[in-house]
Amino acid sequence: MSHLVTAARILLGLFFLVFGLNGFFQFLPQPEFPEPATRMVGALAETGYFFVFLKLTETTCGFFLLIGRFVPLALTVLAPVVANIIMFHLFLAPAGILPGALALALGVFLAWAYRRSFVGVLDPNAQPG
Repeated sequence: MSHLVTAARILLGLFFLVFGLNGFFQFLPQPEFPEPATRMVGALAETGYFFVFLKLTETTCGFFLLIGRFVPLALTVLAPVVANIIMFHLFLAPAGILPGALALALGVFLAWAYRRSFVGVLDPNAQPG
C-alpha cells in the first residue's frame, strides 16, 4: 500500500508542479475553451493577481507533494483548487475534465491515506490551545 501512496503522491505532485510552472513559462499549449469559459479565464486574468497566486500555490504544493513534506497541508490547500478545476470543466468546458478528474481521484485517495493527519481538523468540538 505504501508504494501506491507514494506513486499517487508523486503523480499528483508532478501534475501540480508542471501545470503550476506552465503558468509562468507557458511550455504547454493552451487549450481552446468555449466562449463562457474564455470569458471567465479572461476576467480572472484581468485581476492582475489571481493567476500568479494560483500558479505559485500549485507550484509550491506540487513541490511539497513531490518531496513528501507537509503532504496534509498541501492536500488541504489544493482541495479548493481541485474543486474549482472540476466545477470549471463540469459547467464551462466539459471536454477537458479528464486531468481534473484524475487530480480529484488522486487527492481523495491521498486524503484517505493521510486521514490520521486530519483528525484534529475534523473534530467538531475542537478547543483552542
